[in-house]
Amino acid sequence: MGGLNHFLDTFFNPAVIAKYTPAILNGTLVTIEIGASVILTGILAGLALACLRALKLRPLAWAIVGFADVFRALPPLILILLFYFGLPLVGIRLSATEVLFTVLSLALAAVAEEVFWASLTAIDKGQWEAGLATGLGFGRTLAYVALPQALRIATPPLVNRMLTITKMTALGSVIGVSETLSAASTAQSFSGSATPLTLAAIAYLLVFLPFVALVRWLERRASTSRKPA
Repeated sequence: MGGLNHFLDTFFNPAVIAKYTPAILNGTLVTIEIGASVILTGILAGLALACLRALKLRPLAWAIVGFADVFRALPPLILILLFYFGLPLVGIRLSATEVLFTVLSLALAAVAEEVFWASLTAIDKGQWEAGLATGLGFGRTLAYVALPQALRIATPPLVNRMLTITKMTALGSVIGVSETLSAASTAQSFSGSATPLTLAAIAYLLVFLPFVALVRWLERRASTSRKPA
C-alpha cells in the first residue's frame, strides 16, 4: 500500500465513515445544544452581575469581583472534575451534562461580567450625569443610556470569548458526556482507525468556523469605526 493510500485508509476510511458518522452527528448535536445553552446562560448572568456591580454597593461588588476572579483563574477542567466528583460528597448530584453546562456557564459569566463592566466604565461620565439630570433615575439611565453603548463596545470581545468557552464542551469527554470528541474517541477505540477523529475535526470546523468568521468581521468593523473621519 502506497503512502497516500495508507493515509487515506487511516484518516478517511469509507467503511468507518459510513458506520460512525451517525454517532459523530449525534455527538455534534449535543455539543451544539450545550454550547447554545452555555452562551445564553453565561451572557445573561454576566450582564446581570455587571448591572448589579454598577450599583456600587461595596460588599456586593466585592462578592462579584471575587466570583469573576475565581472562575477566570481556575481552569474549567479542574472545576469540572471538582464538581463531578466533589459535589456528590455533600449531597448534590448532577449528571455529567449538568456539570459541564454549569461549569462552562459560570466560566463564561465571569468573563462576560468583566467585559460588560469594562464597557460600562468606558462610557463617558457625562452620559450618566445627563441621564440622571433629565430625571430618568439610575435604573432607566442604565437601561436606556449606558447599556446600549456598552453592548456595542462589548460585542466583539464577547463573541471571541463565547467561541473559546463553547469549544471547551470537548472537556465533557473526561466525565462521559457524549459530545463530539467523546463520540469520536469511542468510535476510534472500536474501529482501531483515526477516521472518527477526522470526522470530529470536520464537525468542529462546520460548527465553529462561522463563529471565527463572525469574530473577524466584528473586529474589523470595530477597528474601522474607531478610525477618525
